[in-house]
Amino acid sequence: MKHLHLLGLLLLSCPCLLLCTVTPVVVGIRREAEALVKWKASLDSADDSFGSWSMANSASLCRWTYITCDSARHIKELSIFKASLNGTLDEFDFSAFPQLKSLYLLDTGLYGTIPAGIGNLTSLVMLEIHRSPYLRGAIPRSIGQLKHLALLHLTFLGLNGTLPEEIGNLTKLEKLELHSVTLTGSIPPTIGMLGKLQELRLVGNNLTGSIPMEIGNMTQLQIMELESNYLEGQLPGTIFHLVKLLFMTLSENQLVGTISPELGNSSLWDIDIAHNNFSGLFPPSICVAGKLSAVSAGHNGFTGIHRQTFQNCTTLELVDFTANNIVAELSDCFSEHPEQLKTMSFSQNQVHGTLLTDRGEDFLCNCTHLHLLDLSNNALHGGLSKCFWKLQYLQFLDLSSNSFSGVVPFSTTCQERLKYLLLANNNFTGTFSLGLKKCRNLTTLDLGGNSFSGTIPSWVSMSLPELNFLRLSSNMFDGIIPHEILQFRQLQVLDLSKNKLTGPIPDDFTNFTGMAQEQNNNDFTYSDAYSYQVKIQIVWKNADRLYIVVIAGMAGIDLSGNSLSQEIPNGFTTLLGLRYLNLSGNHLSGCIPEDIGNLVLLESLDLSRNQLRGEIPRGFADLKSISNLNLSTNMLSGRIPMGDQLRTLDDPSIYSNNLGLCGSPLEDCVSSSTPTQAETSLDEDRETLWFYCFVAAGFISGFWLYLGFLFRSETWRYSFYQYVDNMQAKDLIVW
Repeated sequence: MKHLHLLGLLLLSCPCLLLCTVTPVVVGIRREAEALVKWKASLDSADDSFGSWSMANSASLCRWTYITCDSARHIKELSIFKASLNGTLDEFDFSAFPQLKSLYLLDTGLYGTIPAGIGNLTSLVMLEIHRSPYLRGAIPRSIGQLKHLALLHLTFLGLNGTLPEEIGNLTKLEKLELHSVTLTGSIPPTIGMLGKLQELRLVGNNLTGSIPMEIGNMTQLQIMELESNYLEGQLPGTIFHLVKLLFMTLSENQLVGTISPELGNSSLWDIDIAHNNFSGLFPPSICVAGKLSAVSAGHNGFTGIHRQTFQNCTTLELVDFTANNIVAELSDCFSEHPEQLKTMSFSQNQVHGTLLTDRGEDFLCNCTHLHLLDLSNNALHGGLSKCFWKLQYLQFLDLSSNSFSGVVPFSTTCQERLKYLLLANNNFTGTFSLGLKKCRNLTTLDLGGNSFSGTIPSWVSMSLPELNFLRLSSNMFDGIIPHEILQFRQLQVLDLSKNKLTGPIPDDFTNFTGMAQEQNNNDFTYSDAYSYQVKIQIVWKNADRLYIVVIAGMAGIDLSGNSLSQEIPNGFTTLLGLRYLNLSGNHLSGCIPEDIGNLVLLESLDLSRNQLRGEIPRGFADLKSISNLNLSTNMLSGRIPMGDQLRTLDDPSIYSNNLGLCGSPLEDCVSSSTPTQAETSLDEDRETLWFYCFVAAGFISGFWLYLGFLFRSETWRYSFYQYVDNMQAKDLIVW
């Protein structure tokens, strides 16, 4: 009986125990639902994807959109992505989610600040807030309370303020990315406490100061990206303690000093220190570990490179030392194992020597995987080898602005991949090579500033249909411009200036679709495994400027400095995408086309030093983008038209040596309604002269009429003679 009593008590107590256990869980789940519904209500608006967020539907919390629950039905992940949320996080009760492990707010449109309450997510492991540019304010110091956080990604936000020192409390953090959130101030030394950090990305901010010495304590670091900031000072020596570092990107800062040889002791695959102020000799034996794949050190102040620098670099694929002060032999700039190289640039240095070996052959021809070679703006000389055209992967070749000479030895074939061939500003001779006929995929051909001669072949547009940039300027090409050259459909820049071309300008621009409308591409970047901006120096607006090839607004034609004749073709006025047009220094005659005002995008127009006649068309007033104009040294006449943009061009020299022109900015035109004193006097003299002429004519007419009547009638005739005799008799009596 006693046992039955005890069993009964036990059975009665079980429901109570179960109720005590279940109630806190239910209460917690309900609190989570209430917190989400309350936050939703605080928003200015939310799209239909949040329709399931309702207390009437709280029993199905784990089936609400953007929510994932754990086995106890607590929310463990809140992942809102590409949803329209017009509101803030101010009313979000972070303390209601003690079990939350992951919070993702991606492309949501939130604004306001990140509340300090985010520090109450004490179980949080993953935190990512992405692309909410109106989310402003500082990173709250309470972020340091998230002791379990392993991933922190705050990217493309409008935050400001500094990186809080409390970041060092996140000792379990493995990935830290604060990309383009406009942070200011310096990197706090406490960052060195992140001993488990593997990836550090602080890209595209406004960070200043030096890289802290404590960064060397992050011994697990594999990726360090600090580019596009304002960091200064020297690299701390402790950075070379990061023996597991694979990728180091420090480009676009203000770092100075030399690079320690210890850099080669690491396991680095990729080094990017471009666009800084590093100087001195680039350290030798950069490939001690033998794993280096890419070195990007352009736009610094390095003065030399050691012959052993790339020794053991058997895996090296990219070398970029553009725009330094390197004085070196070309052979010192290559590794002993060049066959793996894909991209190499030593542009804008003082590299000297030739491309040929002592035996006159295959110097770069062993680089069988070469995709891009840029050796422009150096002191290289000598001839070229046919082997260039046999490199089956070569896409980009720039040897411009050196002292190369001789005939370009094109082979009978041209690799299909070759797209960019830049040989400008050398001493090359010969004609427009037939070898180019095989380069059907060329998009950019620059042979300007050499001594090429002969005629421009008629096959050029048919054989090179992909060309969008053609420059043959400053050579000795002669003959006429073949009308076939207007068959290019992709061409955006045509420069045939400063040659010996004669005859008329072809007029059929129907196929010039690359210039017929405004171009929408913003820039051009040659890209294979690595990106590389393609730049060509052109003369525009009477100044040498660097322009990225085929950017929006590059459409232009330059035929200046030749002996072209006859009228300016009306076809030019159909090229509505033109930004600059230069026809100066020719023998062009006739009038300026009436429809010139159609070129509303035209920024630069030079028609000077020709024999153009007539008035400047009224359509000039419609050139709303014109900022550079030259019509001097012609035979133009009449009033200069006025327009809003033309009024800003107040330099009278742009109209000089046109004796018939008048109006602003030249002298005012004389109006026919207000004659000058000289004109008035001249008119009076003319009137007097006509009066005397009329009087004389009347006298003569009357005299001859009188005589006619006199001699026609005999009676009249006798009476006249009798009158004369009587008058004579009277005179005698008086006498």
